[in-house]
Amino acid sequence: MELEDLVRLRRARDLMDREYAEPLDVPALARAALMSPGHFSRSFRAAYGETPYGYLMTRRIERAKALLRRGDLSVTEVCFAVGCTSLGSFSSRFTELVGESPSAYRDRPHDAGAAIPACVAKIHTRPVRNGEAKPGSAP
Repeated sequence: MELEDLVRLRRARDLMDREYAEPLDVPALARAALMSPGHFSRSFRAAYGETPYGYLMTRRIERAKALLRRGDLSVTEVCFAVGCTSLGSFSSRFTELVGESPSAYRDRPHDAGAAIPACVAKIHTRPVRNGEAKPGSAP
């Protein structure tokens, strides 16, 4: 892959990291990367190992976990706060990536991680699909 394409893909990935709660779709992300939607999707998957939608949903679920740990918002409020428009799809994806429902995650104690700096907690609490290796684990 060309270095120029990687720079463009990074621009779109940075946009997803910053604007995860906004209504982002492949055509909008492709425009940010100055690519056609098809080329963008193929290149993104080749570079990052997942689809643009998969990456965006991982960011959204990661943020949802942080909001649910606070415990002051309902699952529905968290769903919309992170940019999801369907509670059913949000709950299904959350359960797929985290291994438990958003309600179960919200209701269990999270005191053990309270003293861990956010930058470290982010690495170890990053949502991964069931069956994938956890970040930092041996291959």
